[in-house]
Amino acid sequence: MIRPYSPVDWPAVWAVLEPVFRAGETFPHDPAIGSDAARQAWVETADATFVATDASGALLGTYYLRPNQPCLGAHVANAGYVVAEAARGRGVAHALCRHSQEEARRRGFTAMQFNLVVATNTAGVTAWSRNGFRTIGRLPGAFRHPRLGDVDALVMFKALA
Repeated sequence: MIRPYSPVDWPAVWAVLEPVFRAGETFPHDPAIGSDAARQAWVETADATFVATDASGALLGTYYLRPNQPCLGAHVANAGYVVAEAARGRGVAHALCRHSQEEARRRGFTAMQFNLVVATNTAGVTAWSRNGFRTIGRLPGAFRHPRLGDVDALVMFKALA
């Protein structure tokens, strides 16, 4: 089930986000980010945040949705997704991506753009490609990977209209 985020979800959302942010391999956030700053970035600056749960209510993943740019670029959506480690490989990322596209259309967005898909994040690149996103740009060395050094990042795009 995918539903809107509620403030009572934050401890479970943070439990999913924290290890991903600490690893520093897929998001540009400071690996030492704290809960409050993460909540600001994931929830408070988003137009909407959603969570995916299983039948027992356990959090499987989350995403945020916001305009990619202000004003004249606000018709293009941006989203970020994290799936709980225990739920990976079960289609949760695909479900979140599909849901985010439907929600973006419902909110009047005409396209969706991911600005910094780390090229070494093969699971993410594969999931977004399977959901119709095209790589429209490659940013050489744009992501400082903690183990691999500077790696490329991709710009991925999909028209929603």
